[in-house]
Amino acid sequence: MVVSEVVVKILEKEGVTDAFGIPGAGINSLYKYLEKAKIRHYLVRHEEAAVHAADCYFRAGGKIAAALCTSGPGATNFVTGMYTAWQDSIPLVAVTGQAVTSQLGKGAFQCVDIAEIVRTVSKKSWCVRNANMVPSVLREAFETALSGRPGPVLVDLPLDVQQAEIEFDLDLYEPSRLRTPRPSPSLIKKALEMLDGAKSPVIIMGGGVILAKAEKALVEFAEYMDIPVITTYMAKGGIPDYHPLNAGQAGIQVGAASSGNGVLLAADVVLGVGCRFTDRHTGNIAVYQGERKFIHIDIDPSEIGKIVKTALGITADAADAVPMLLEAAKASGKARKRSPPAVSYADIRKQFIHYPDFERKIMDPREVFELVNQAFDDDTRFTTGCGITQIWSGQYQRINKPGKYFPSGGAGTLGYDIPAAIGACVASGGSPAVCLMGDFGFTFLVEELGVAAAYELPVKVLIINNAYLGLIRQNQKYAYGYEYAVAMKENKTLMDYVKVAEGFACGAERVFTYGELNKALKNAAAARGPYVIDIIVDDNTDCDMGNDIAGIRHF
Repeated sequence: MVVSEVVVKILEKEGVTDAFGIPGAGINSLYKYLEKAKIRHYLVRHEEAAVHAADCYFRAGGKIAAALCTSGPGATNFVTGMYTAWQDSIPLVAVTGQAVTSQLGKGAFQCVDIAEIVRTVSKKSWCVRNANMVPSVLREAFETALSGRPGPVLVDLPLDVQQAEIEFDLDLYEPSRLRTPRPSPSLIKKALEMLDGAKSPVIIMGGGVILAKAEKALVEFAEYMDIPVITTYMAKGGIPDYHPLNAGQAGIQVGAASSGNGVLLAADVVLGVGCRFTDRHTGNIAVYQGERKFIHIDIDPSEIGKIVKTALGITADAADAVPMLLEAAKASGKARKRSPPAVSYADIRKQFIHYPDFERKIMDPREVFELVNQAFDDDTRFTTGCGITQIWSGQYQRINKPGKYFPSGGAGTLGYDIPAAIGACVASGGSPAVCLMGDFGFTFLVEELGVAAAYELPVKVLIINNAYLGLIRQNQKYAYGYEYAVAMKENKTLMDYVKVAEGFACGAERVFTYGELNKALKNAAAARGPYVIDIIVDDNTDCDMGNDIAGIRHF
């Protein structure tokens, strides 16, 4: 069997039903067999978009998708997408075409060592020079992507390898197996004892809990133990906004609108599950650590003790560890009950909601998010990339269900939003996905609107147009005392994003008032295909943030 056909057959047997990519001379051999496969292929308009779409496809649907492209600049365009998925622990399989093996390392046309280039932003990468190794490499690729801490992998296939004939029996091919570390029962017991002995414990729900689909069990454990739950940015929606134990988010960019920082500062024992304690969450580590004792459960042993001093570390998948915690707690036969906070967490957060003032001449971007909350139901999926709009989204959007909020968390990638929404739409069988992005970020990978239109995918794009590099302006202003090269006034005057969207066969409109925005949101929701709203807002509104969780500045 020709290796190209073998690759497609293995993708099918591994459960891949959707692929995002662009064909080219270096991978056309494989595309020949993809045409008749049971894999739906979505032709994107930039290779980076293929990886973002495959990334969010997994976030939204829990299945691996393939990202495909040719060699050279096509392959190097995969790097940002691989990095984005790597930072957020999202599994996907990238397959790239390559020059023939005899030309490797000789400066041939569109020949680049992509396997080496992505080595630091992927779990593993291969350039397969021996055709007979292709089946075993692909099996390892899927197993690597899904096992342990999930992440992206890349398989680079020289053209002569793709076209080689090998002996292969699909019936004998065994699909990859998921391998995850199991928690120690004695460590689970010790964690429970530490929480029982605490005066003010708190649970941090990280993105790993969402990936493991362990959020319901963790909320049940919190209820049984009567412990407040803080979510990281990547776990937004893991506990409903209205839940009495939802203490909000913690971090240096979640703002004063969250009670999470206060709850964390008052805690004596912290149970972190599926979180990495990265800088945007912790800020000044000395303030964050304090005298608190940390219990850290994570699937990646290298994360435990890396940033915070850990009193107890447990290497395990949240899917295994959280049910064991719950079982151990219930085995004691008594539910815990603690004194309720003087003011409910929900009431604290309500104090900082920016309700729309319909008398304003220019909209406040923070107030816009309250109308977004009202316009879309709890089943709506959202994507957001980077910048001040992403921070406002994290602060002011209310997400009540897990697996509905898909940000570029660790990488902060401009351009992620629209292709990610495409992946979310495909994974959910055509359900709407809403992108929240700034006017500058809109121009990154904007061509993917054409993909949404061509496949009639209901991607709704909300541009928060402040005509600035807003987050960079704020950083320049408060950290350095100047402003330079961040104003983009033309984005409200010379640039016409409505025409841009209409040029890609999308519905679109520009709005200046809350009344117009309300109507536009209804129009967007009713539209069968993609829709873009250019929302003109105040230029200079700042976002709440600080250097440590005790020093958040409220604007």
